[in-house]
Amino acid sequence: MTKKEFVDAFAKKGELKIKDSERLVAAFLETVEDALLKGEGVRFIGFGSWEVKERAAREVTNPQTKKKIKVEAKKVVKFKVGKPLADKVAEQKAAKKATKKK
Repeated sequence: MTKKEFVDAFAKKGELKIKDSERLVAAFLETVEDALLKGEGVRFIGFGSWEVKERAAREVTNPQTKKKIKVEAKKVVKFKVGKPLADKVAEQKAAKKATKKK
């Protein structure tokens, strides 16, 4: 789903005008970004959470040249799905498999 598709679906579900939906989605994304830039996590119980993690410096091998390359430490954003959402997705996937077998 693209951002535009999300904005359209959000507007439809929330019975909003597209412009209002665009503004709300932009405000949401900006708020999440601001929190992550401050090093804070963003948690939605039952949905998931975003956190900033430090990835350690390490040495990797270039698969084409087989040369060792040093990769600097860096901060990365991680998303961890909440258990209720993960369970719903797994349940839906299992239901689709069951209907295919029939």
